[in-house]
Amino acid sequence: MTGAEIMAVVGFGMAVFGTLFGIWKYLDGKLVAQRRDTEKVAADLAAHKLHTAEAYVSKAGLRETTEQIMEAISGVKAAVDNMTLRVDRIVENQPRRTTTRG
Repeated sequence: MTGAEIMAVVGFGMAVFGTLFGIWKYLDGKLVAQRRDTEKVAADLAAHKLHTAEAYVSKAGLRETTEQIMEAISGVKAAVDNMTLRVDRIVENQPRRTTTRG
């Protein structure tokens, strides 16, 4: 092999290596950017989950609150029923007035 042939082979090898290295760096840059975007989305999702957990009620909590409200409504209904019975007794126990026609 002559010096020119060796230089051609070395030049070709460097060109191939340079091309592969350039492609590698390009893809690595894309992957790093995607990784950054993925981490940002994961952080945003975690923040949203935290906000949702703090701001909204769970199904179990809603069920418990609904049961408490229904118990309170039942208590009010019972109290109104008792008041109706008391008013009926008061009205029944009043003496009847007789009116005379003149």
